[in-house]
Amino acid sequence: MSNESAAFPGDSFAGLGRRDMLKSAGALLAASGAGLSAVSEAAVGSGGGVAAGAGGAGPASVAGAASTTHHSASLRRGMVAFMLAHEQFPVTELVRLGASAEQAGFDLLATSDHFQPWQANERHAGEAWITLGALGQQTHRAWMGPTVTCPTLRYHPAVVAEAFATLSQLYPGRIFLGLGSGEALNEQAATGQWPAWRERWDRLIEAVTIIRQLWTGNPLQHKGTHYTVSGRLYDPPAKPIPLLLAANGPKAMKLAGQHGDGLITDPQTWKESKSEWQSGARAAGKNPDEMPVLVEAFVVVGEQADAQTAAKLWNFIPKAFKGYHNIPDPAQIERQAQAELPLPKVYGDWTVSTDPAAHVQAIRKLFDSGATIVNIHSGQPDQQKVLEFYGKEVLPRIRGASAPAPGGASPH
Repeated sequence: MSNESAAFPGDSFAGLGRRDMLKSAGALLAASGAGLSAVSEAAVGSGGGVAAGAGGAGPASVAGAASTTHHSASLRRGMVAFMLAHEQFPVTELVRLGASAEQAGFDLLATSDHFQPWQANERHAGEAWITLGALGQQTHRAWMGPTVTCPTLRYHPAVVAEAFATLSQLYPGRIFLGLGSGEALNEQAATGQWPAWRERWDRLIEAVTIIRQLWTGNPLQHKGTHYTVSGRLYDPPAKPIPLLLAANGPKAMKLAGQHGDGLITDPQTWKESKSEWQSGARAAGKNPDEMPVLVEAFVVVGEQADAQTAAKLWNFIPKAFKGYHNIPDPAQIERQAQAELPLPKVYGDWTVSTDPAAHVQAIRKLFDSGATIVNIHSGQPDQQKVLEFYGKEVLPRIRGASAPAPGGASPH
């Protein structure tokens, strides 16, 4: 794989108008091949009932282009990511693991973004943005970003826009932003607020609009249903920041297709509601075949006993967005999950094996289904074991025996 960069015209978006930005994005798409679609003006302007202030809807976001390079201006097909779980490990350990994951050959480092863990027995919940800042100092090529940040209650969308613009200044061409409608264990626990599903998504759509407009660097006068913003970012993103939306049900999938540059989801939702996401994207004038789809895949490098150990910490997974997301107390989620979800049900769909072929097959199956990024998540305590196994036995087979590992090092 090539390590050449796909250069974006100009070093900043400041001063670019809507059509100039779309024109620049088009030039990048042409230069780099298949790419993410730019969000249509109509889609950005509509915002699901979002009202813009005197300044109008503002410029659309520039969704970068997928390419075959590691340092391209956007996410590419065939990426394998590694999940850095703030719920399970302290920040110091996550930074070390992220550096090891890049050395092993992973293309992307994803982080969870929580105020509290899903279950109390997971024991950790460090601040994701600080982790990303530290992780960037220990890595050199891997993409980094949250799966996902909620930009509606615990964080204000203007603060999210500023934070990720700043990260992109530090690590240009390596930052993506995953956004979602949140969970009560984070939003309600931290703010006392937990609106109904429709309001949470209306807030998310309005937040997406604000973030994109602020990223242009142009002044923004926005008076919407939920937020009022009057100001600008004086340090806008150095390069386009892909903005992916998380979805875990058919209605959310359609909205994510309409309003995101790409998708973050789980294998079951992707299998059941892929068409909803595609129809949403097409309704907004985008080509879903050119948009990144990140699917999180749980794995265990070991036997059934290892899977059971991991599953005790991730017991909630089968019902995470089937009720548990409305519970603000991690201890209550843990108790209910233990009572309602036997461990074999939790890890029944995971890849549990010490045979590299099983892991390769699972990744290829997701790629064949249309996923463009497979996010490997292992709940086992020995994460280094997983990284070494994937670096030596799995990633080289995914990319072909003749392909060198990223950075020029031998994959073996």
